[in-house]
Amino acid sequence: MHPARPRSVMLAAVLGLALLVAACGRGGVDERPPEPGDTAVARVDGHAVWASDVKREAVAQGLIGEGEPLDVSSDLFRRVLDEVVDQKLLAAEAIQRKLDKDPVAQRRLAAARERILGDMLVEGMVEKAVTEDNIRGLYAEQQKLAKQSEEIRARQILVPSQAEAESVKKLLATGASFDALAMERSKDEATRFKGGDLGYFTVDVMPEAYAGALKDAKAGDLVGPFHSDGQWVVLRVEDKRLEAPLSLEEARPQIVRFLTYDQVRDLLEKLRSGAKVEMLAGKGQDVPGAPQEPASAPSGAAAPVSDLDSAPPASAPAQTPAKK
Repeated sequence: MHPARPRSVMLAAVLGLALLVAACGRGGVDERPPEPGDTAVARVDGHAVWASDVKREAVAQGLIGEGEPLDVSSDLFRRVLDEVVDQKLLAAEAIQRKLDKDPVAQRRLAAARERILGDMLVEGMVEKAVTEDNIRGLYAEQQKLAKQSEEIRARQILVPSQAEAESVKKLLATGASFDALAMERSKDEATRFKGGDLGYFTVDVMPEAYAGALKDAKAGDLVGPFHSDGQWVVLRVEDKRLEAPLSLEEARPQIVRFLTYDQVRDLLEKLRSGAKVEMLAGKGQDVPGAPQEPASAPSGAAAPVSDLDSAPPASAPAQTPAKK
């Protein structure tokens, strides 16, 4: 299953319909393949439907990813082909009914054209920026800035009282099986049948009490009992290690998203600085009976702006290297 359709992919579907309407309005039939190696997979009233048309529609619907193959003999291809044929028939009927002459339709088609042209501009710029050299360069800079956290592997037993926790710790200190005691005594249903094993973790993802208790612990130590979230905890530290850095391939999607965001942001800043943009909507109007600003409020005071308002999207890497 593919994730929800991104904006640019959805726009591609809109453009497909817009161009389809325009194509249906032309009298001639163009049999030239739109892409090298493309093949005609159907004809609708003499107009060819190309394999690339079907693949583009499958991408627009989120059925396949950009660049993924789509076998023309597959059930998915045939299903999407049927939808493309239906779309062509609907567009032709819309032309027959002169819906393309409607002012609202013309504005919607013009808006789709503008969006797609903008997307094509962005795609071209991003293609030049998101190169293997740039990806590797940004990855190398991130590795220099990244701090490796310590990972701990531990087992735990949670019990309701301090006295019971002390009893558990004494049994463990005299050689009792941690796995057996966890299964018998622990109230943590998530780990009791795994011998209390928490796996590897960094203390920042655990309740605060764990960080304090594990601060100076070494592999093999029994830790606790200590109180956390209404339970008493006894831990045994199994191992400590430095967190492994992300590999290039693991970091690649995040880096690509960041480079894309960086290019779009810079382009829009440049275009806005060179254009006269006047916002006419959103200005406050005096409405009878509307709540008034308190008299004590400073003139022109603005609401505080969250740090998130100016932050890059969550998909951007945490460290932004300085531009060269």
